[in-house]
Amino acid sequence: MNRIVVAFHSGYGHTRRVAEALREGAASVPGAEASLLDVTAVGDAQWAELAAADAIVFGAPTYMGGPSGDFKKFADASAKVWFSQGWKDKLAGGFTCSLNMSGDKYSTLMYFVTLAMQHGMVWVGTGMMPPRQPGHPEELNRLGSSIGAMAQADNVPPEQSPPKGDLDTARAYGKRIAEHARRPKR
Repeated sequence: MNRIVVAFHSGYGHTRRVAEALREGAASVPGAEASLLDVTAVGDAQWAELAAADAIVFGAPTYMGGPSGDFKKFADASAKVWFSQGWKDKLAGGFTCSLNMSGDKYSTLMYFVTLAMQHGMVWVGTGMMPPRQPGHPEELNRLGSSIGAMAQADNVPPEQSPPKGDLDTARAYGKRIAEHARRPKR
């Protein structure tokens, strides 16, 4: 069984919806077990869950050009794992959600890439082509990201946004990460 942990923070529920979609996609792969981990409630059991994972997917809303402060606290706390290189060679991925189409999501994804590289992890990108109709709410990868999944949520309840295309993108990305986790380890 390959274990994928989606370690995320969600301020208003929109990023949680993306995390749930990504977990669904990962769990759809035979032999994969995927779980959600809210980084605001990390204790010994959650650190153990991360240690046992084959892949960790980082997620947070983009606030003021970077990941939320709650995610950053988790990332800073992971320095204890860094000292022992406990996540070295695990797969990593990332996703983010913000109000605006760009909203500086790239900065948040690059933060996740840097965090993963600090830990010696192996990054998995989306592997997706840009959409035929950029920005269309039904399109897969409508925001055109290759690094990780991007979602845009309107200022409405999370049950109404992000749109289908962004959630489908997260599902496809979760599936891709789980498929890579199935590959023989070197």
